[in-house]
Amino acid sequence: MTAIKHALQRDIFTPNDERLLSIVNVCKAGKKKRNCFLCATVTTERPVQVNVVKVKKSDKGDFYKRQTAWVLRDLAVVDAKDAIKENPEFDLHFEKVYKWVASSIAEKNTFISCIWKLNQRYIRKKIDFINVSSQLLEELPKVAEESVPSGENQNVAGGDEEVVDEYQELNAREEQDIEIMMEGCEYAISNAEAFADKLSRELQVLDGANIHSIMASEKQVNILMKLLDEALKEVDQIEVKLSSYEEMLQSVKEQMDQISESNHLIHLSNTNNLKLLSEIEFLVNHMDLAKGHIKALQEGDLSSSRGIEACTNAADALLQCMSVTLQPGHEMLHAVKQQQQRFSDLREQFARRLASHLNNVFVQQGHDQSSTLAQHSIELTLPNHHPFHRDLLRYAKLMEWLKNTDYGKYEGLTTNYMDYLSRLYDREIKDFFEVAKIKMTGATKEGKKFGLHGSSGKLTGSTSSLNKLSVQSSGNRRSQSSSLLDMGNMSASDLDVADRTKFDKIFEQVLSELEPLCLAEQDFISKFFKLQQHLSIPGTPMSDAEEVDGGTLSRAHNTGGLQSMSSENHMIRQMMIKIFRCVEPELNHLIALGDKIDSFNSLYMLVKMSHHVWTAQNVDPTSFLSTTLGNVLVTVKRNFDKCISNQIKQMEDVKISKKSKVGILPFVAEFEEFAALAESIFRNAERRGDLDKAYLKLIRGVFTNVEKVANESQKTPRDVVMMENFHHIFATLSRLKISCLEAEKKEAKQKYTDHLQSYVIYSLGQPLEKLNHFFEGVEARVAQGVREEEVSYQLAFNKQELRKVIKEYPGKEVKKGLDNLYKKVDKHLCEEENLLQVVWHSMQDEFIRQYKHFEGLIARCYPGSGITMEFTIQDILDYFSSIAQSH
Repeated sequence: MTAIKHALQRDIFTPNDERLLSIVNVCKAGKKKRNCFLCATVTTERPVQVNVVKVKKSDKGDFYKRQTAWVLRDLAVVDAKDAIKENPEFDLHFEKVYKWVASSIAEKNTFISCIWKLNQRYIRKKIDFINVSSQLLEELPKVAEESVPSGENQNVAGGDEEVVDEYQELNAREEQDIEIMMEGCEYAISNAEAFADKLSRELQVLDGANIHSIMASEKQVNILMKLLDEALKEVDQIEVKLSSYEEMLQSVKEQMDQISESNHLIHLSNTNNLKLLSEIEFLVNHMDLAKGHIKALQEGDLSSSRGIEACTNAADALLQCMSVTLQPGHEMLHAVKQQQQRFSDLREQFARRLASHLNNVFVQQGHDQSSTLAQHSIELTLPNHHPFHRDLLRYAKLMEWLKNTDYGKYEGLTTNYMDYLSRLYDREIKDFFEVAKIKMTGATKEGKKFGLHGSSGKLTGSTSSLNKLSVQSSGNRRSQSSSLLDMGNMSASDLDVADRTKFDKIFEQVLSELEPLCLAEQDFISKFFKLQQHLSIPGTPMSDAEEVDGGTLSRAHNTGGLQSMSSENHMIRQMMIKIFRCVEPELNHLIALGDKIDSFNSLYMLVKMSHHVWTAQNVDPTSFLSTTLGNVLVTVKRNFDKCISNQIKQMEDVKISKKSKVGILPFVAEFEEFAALAESIFRNAERRGDLDKAYLKLIRGVFTNVEKVANESQKTPRDVVMMENFHHIFATLSRLKISCLEAEKKEAKQKYTDHLQSYVIYSLGQPLEKLNHFFEGVEARVAQGVREEEVSYQLAFNKQELRKVIKEYPGKEVKKGLDNLYKKVDKHLCEEENLLQVVWHSMQDEFIRQYKHFEGLIARCYPGSGITMEFTIQDILDYFSSIAQSH
């Protein structure tokens, strides 16, 4: 921009005796962009004239040409568009409004500021600056305004470097001095050379006077030089004295160096002695085990609390002695080697004794816990392991010591614990599930039919029967009902709400008993075996490929035992999988049994299992409990989907009797039962989305198969089947208020309305058939162009023909026909839906509509003939009412 400014000044404005003060690159707003420059200039001659010049680049070359110029006095308004938000657009109001868009906001602001300053300096005209930031409109200093007369050239306020040029005006005092000097020389104006010579001579006189003044000060300079010489002599004397002093101090320095060296040797000897004493004290203090600790490690009682505490303190002390960080060279000392060997022997001896004792505790716990199984087998509860955990937690610190000192024995204890506890939990959990299964089916013949029986006070189950149950689908509800009726009258269709509620409570109790058991055992394992539980991010896989086989922990990529585990979280899960290996199969067997009893039980199980999975994942999404329940939830969800699919298959396979009327279809009633049950179960449930998807599948199946059955029906008219079943569906959806089925509710209502109207028209037909044919002919003549009042002159449609037709339909015959129609409709409709009166009322409205249509045609085509029907609208109302009451 600076180069362009200099080029414009040189090529355009200097030849015109103008100075360029500010420039902005612009284009016209709203048009195709063709750039030009707006320049603010002032003339170099007085009186000064301020212009705004538009300069444009020539089309024929790279030079610029002057296109348009405006006088600043003609400028009325400067509009910057927005005083707050930066905007490159601005308007200049001369004789008309010019709209510009600047290439940069900085150039726009500089240009507007220059215009304001030029106006303040030269024009002093009221120009409106609107939407301009107050920072751009800085007031000129008051001093400048007072010192310079109006209309004179003045410096532009605000430090604008573009406005100030090389020529500087004289202030008032300079002008006064020049005037006085020129008055002293009368010929200054007429003879400039003589005036200049006179000024030069006066300047030389002044220079001479200055030189004489300097020469007069030479005497003071000589005095100053003399004083400096005397000062130098004094400095030389001081240097001589300092040299003598330095020689005297040299001998003292040598003596002090000898004393310092002697002190250093003494200090070094003391330091070495202190270090030696410190090393000896370190070895004595850190590698000396008290006799009481040694006795506790060798003979301490591991069965009493006091003995366990003594052994724990002794083991910690031994670990501290063995963990001492020795300095280089300590290992070479014979006493240190001997002490380390003694510590190793004590550690090995105590670790062996501790492992043997804990193994005995594990075995004893298994026997003690087994004695309480009979008591818990009667009730649906799991034995409490808290006392056992409480007793074992006394050894937690010793287990940590064993883990840090002898990992092999620690690993062996871990494996033995899993073996003993897995067998114990297998017995407890299997008996617990047997009780649950018998409570679900009843301990009578019904229960035995499901593969369950009691023997000698101990509950056992037929594993083969349960395995069969676990792989069977929920099945078709009708075929399932018939098969279960043969097995002790336990059909799903006969189960009432109380039976399903009982199943729900049993299933919830099973999950509620398992959850605290697993959490307590996992918490105990973490504390006893000193395995830190780290919460994982939801969605992280449980492990690379974990498996349990024969009491050893393994992974797909590494089978080296517990030491190969890369995470303690994995180790906890592996132990839990080994200990509770029967939980997931038993849950799957229980789910299969519940699904076999009643396929609708999958709804209860889906809600309960989802809630428990959600709770477990909030605690730890990768824990054993969360993973196991999640796997079982997949099975439950699969059974739920199978239940829905089977209901749809049942709809497709339904067969209707050819000899009896259809009525409400079985799958429509079953959908109502399913929806009512599901709404009560899934209220405030986490898996509401699964139910909504099932609803949509079922309702589409119901709609499709209702139409299919209606098309196949021979005894009952298609419109009756559609009308009754869609009315039932609409009533069900209206009562249950299922939000995801609002569109289907409206569709059911529309289908019901359409088929009701269709059935009314079809059944009613043309009750006055001949009269209807007569008036169809009348309407045909009118459609051909015959005027309505001239129809009576047509031979086939004269008044005599009309009277003849009307006489064939007296009121008695009409009532008889309507009575036969009522009996026909009554045979078509079923009693459950109770739509007879609705249909009869619709038929009455349709009959009256046809009657009014005929009367209108008689009035328009046979005016003044006095011809009327043999019965009136009131007669029709009486006929319909009396027929309905008589039946």
